[in-house]
Formats: sequence, structure tokens, C-alpha cells
Amino acid sequence: MSKVNIQPIAGTNNRVVVQAAPAEEKTLSGIIIPDSAKEKPQKGTVVSVSAEDEKMMKPKVKVGDVVLYGKYSGTEISIEGSDYLIMRESDILAIV
Repeated sequence: MSKVNIQPIAGTNNRVVVQAAPAEEKTLSGIIIPDSAKEKPQKGTVVSVSAEDEKMMKPKVKVGDVVLYGKYSGTEISIEGSDYLIMRESDILAIV
């Protein structure tokens, strides 16, 4: 996991920064998946969480958690060659 200096700002929801896991390169049976057919990953690692606020609920996720999120969740950003997603904590479906 790379070190990133992004601090998401909480609005009406807590926000998290997630580094998406790499897309699968081949299927379980060993067939190599071409780039054009790869699906967007729905699993990633939390790298930053918005600061706690007395008006907000305490975040349920913490830095380092591996999470599952919706297919079209978050806003994609690229910093120093690494891709991240900034999303609402409510877009996270599960902690793995």
C-alpha cells in the first residue's frame, strides 16, 4: 500500500479514499483476460478516512481495511501514477 497524503473532507457523510485492487489478469480456469474485457474492480484498501466531527457518526472503517464497494461508487482520481477512489462511507458494502 502506497503512502498518500489525501485527507477527504466530510460533508453530510464520512468520506474515504480507497485504492482499488488490480483487475483480475486471468480466470480461475487459467484463461487470460484481455484489457478490453477486464471488469472494474469492486474491492480495495482504505488509505484515508475523513476526520471525525462531533456532528458526524464515527467512521466504521479505518485505514488498512479491505472493503467491497458498489461497481459505480466514488470518484476516480490519479495521484503520482496511482489510481484512487473518493467515496462516501455509505457506498462501502462490506469490510473483508
